[in-house]
Order: sequence, then structure tokens, then C-alpha cells
Amino acid sequence: MNYTNKRVLLTGHTGFKGGWLTAWLRELGAKVYGLALPPENDQWIFVQAGLAEWCDHMEGDVRNAATVVDRVRAVQPDIVFHLAAQPIVRESYKTPVETAATNIMGSVHVMDAVRQLNKPCAVVMVTSDKCYENFERNHRYKEEEPMGGYDVYSASKGCAELMIASYRRSFFPPEGPVAMASARAGNVIGPGDWAADRIVPDAVRSFAAGKPLVVRNPQAVRPWQHVLEPLSGYLLLGAKLMEPDNQPWREGWNFGPEDESARTVGDLADVMTSCWEGTRWESPPREGEPHEATLLQLDITKAKERLGWKPAWQFEDAVAHTVRGYRELLAARGDAARTRAFIQKEIENYESSR
Repeated sequence: MNYTNKRVLLTGHTGFKGGWLTAWLRELGAKVYGLALPPENDQWIFVQAGLAEWCDHMEGDVRNAATVVDRVRAVQPDIVFHLAAQPIVRESYKTPVETAATNIMGSVHVMDAVRQLNKPCAVVMVTSDKCYENFERNHRYKEEEPMGGYDVYSASKGCAELMIASYRRSFFPPEGPVAMASARAGNVIGPGDWAADRIVPDAVRSFAAGKPLVVRNPQAVRPWQHVLEPLSGYLLLGAKLMEPDNQPWREGWNFGPEDESARTVGDLADVMTSCWEGTRWESPPREGEPHEATLLQLDITKAKERLGWKPAWQFEDAVAHTVRGYRELLAARGDAARTRAFIQKEIENYESSR
């Protein structure tokens, strides 16, 4: 993957996946330009590692079309990775309008800014595995299946995929200078995620406080994967899109785990507690909870056969790296150099596993 001296615009660079991608792109020799909301607090890996020093950091909201246009015009990117989003299902029940505006119109603003750029550019639009119309059956969703979504978050990602397909057909023809693809990842875990209402950060907060993890839905099945897995897919896809003969890659792509890593939330809690001694989890009866899908799996055959991408870490490895990573980040608080060294080492560990 040749990213040396490439001008990369990364939206959402202050977030969980965005912080890790910022660091990885820097390791690959790219010139990283960010556009994102401010980090929520100093726990986020972007702040703890001082990653603003590793990129051209700019704070801004993708819901503001003029902000996006100005940033794209100023950066003149060779490639765009669009990660900025409202990423939490339960939050979408509280802020449906904001979720839709960010996830749908934010994506439109990025694509339209690239349309106005009038230069060759590769674009990786990151959505979600929840973009599919989920019938909650034992089925692995393929890229050509219908978009949908019960909750506003899932529907917003399905809508974003429809707009991506529309822009590709309307403005970015196969022979045109803009090569755009979408990427749909599974349930991403890994050190540095501190979002509310996510099982892993909830677990870490509970364990660090000496409390049991409270699990809402232990029977729900998710395609768990370490954060570096989908990021490796995004980077590979982006590199393909920057090649002269890039027409075969201008599509939607699933980046999920192998079948054996589609496990229940209870399985995840079991492995986390086994990796963090002296911890436990419980699932007391709960009523009146908003709907969340109980079964979701991705088919990654297309990425394996055509891109040559496949996961490197299986379920137990992903969870073990996640737990060890969180404990290292907790120990390294206030030490940006130690945090950066951990990030670099973990990326090296992952690359050596591929």
C-alpha cells in the first residue's frame, strides 16, 4: 500500500477509529489532514496520544456544507476517508434528527465537495454493517442485498449507502477522475473507544471501578472484530482506488470477521472477564429498552476473493488485544509518548500477523 506523501483528508479523525487510522496513515508516510468535532474528553486516544501533532488538525462539523467544501478545497486530497458519524444506535433514539443530519447529509456534503473539486481523487465512504435490511435470521449479508434499518442509526447508514450509489451513478462514472467505494465494517472493538452504550467501554469503566459489567442483551450476536481489521481493509481499498485501473473497486465492500467470530454479547463478556482478573458480569432483567438487533452477520467472501483481504485476528485474539490495550492506555494516562509507542507497537503486531 503506497501512501507515501499522499494527501489524505480524514473526517472523524478525533474519534475511535479515526484516531487509530490517523496514526496508521502517519506510519505509512501519508500527509494527514483532519476534519472532525472536538474529542469528547481527554480519554479519547486522539487526545491521550497527542495525535494533533501527527496531522493537520481542524475542528468542524460535516453537517455544515460550506465547512466541508472549504476544507476539501484547501487540502486538495489524493484520497478521502469519510469516517465522521453519529455512531451509536441508542443515541439515535435520543437525537434522531442530529443522527440523520450527520450520517446522511454529512456524507452528501463530503461527496459533493469532492464533486466540486474537479481533480482525480479516491474516496472511501465508511458506513456500517447495520446498513442492511436486517431480518434477524441466520444469514450473512452480502454487498448487493437491500439497504434498510429499524432504528434511526441503522436507517441513516442505509440511506447513506443509497446516496453513495446515487452519487456514483450520477456524478462519478467509471471512466471519471473520482473513484469512490463504500466500506461496511462489523462490530469494532479495541483500546481507545470510550463511547457510551457500547459493551467494551462499558466493561472497562465498570472493571476499572471495581464493579460488575451490566449486560443488556447477552444473547445478541454480533460480528466482533478488532479495530485494526477494518482499518486494514479501508487502507487496502483506498490504495486500490488510487491505482490507474481502479474501476473494479468502485463498489460497496464488507470488512467483517470470520464466521467463528460472530459471537454473542455474553461470549464477549466471558472472554473479557477471563482476560481481566477479578471481574465479572451480570444481566439483570430490564424492561422498556429501545429495540436493538439481536442477530447480525456479514459475508466477507467478496473482499477475500477480489481484494485479497482477510481478518488476521480471531475472536479470542481480538478480545485479548483489546483488554491488554485498555490496561496499557489506563496506565499511560498523561504520557503521550508512551501512548504513541503503544499504538505503533500494536500496529506492528497486527501487520506481522497478516
